[in-house]
Amino acid sequence: MTTSRNELVMRHRTSKSKSKAPTKRRWSADVTKRSDAPTLTGGVFTRRDPKSIASSLKRSAEHSTRRKGTPFQSAMSMLNFYINRMGRSMPAARGRVLERAKVELRKLFGRDPRPH
Repeated sequence: MTTSRNELVMRHRTSKSKSKAPTKRRWSADVTKRSDAPTLTGGVFTRRDPKSIASSLKRSAEHSTRRKGTPFQSAMSMLNFYINRMGRSMPAARGRVLERAKVELRKLFGRDPRPH
């Protein structure tokens, strides 16, 4: 019986993946559970309106007793954490909404860098 190169490669990949010990890949889920970050309104990052996302983050950050920094730092940190966690799998349109939410968040906290 002759075994082709493709069959050997597939066997090798299959056996390798089965014998591999599970690793802790979801560090971000652990950070979410154990951090001092404010508790957010459910589904805040799935909203389509950047102003709505920003105002919800601001409200959560201001009412939180678990934050270490200022409300602005806390809100911006949570937004950036979510964006980074989504990574490359985030659709471009979603990324644009979340980037606009950053701008809105700066405006709500009076930190708009653009001159008026």
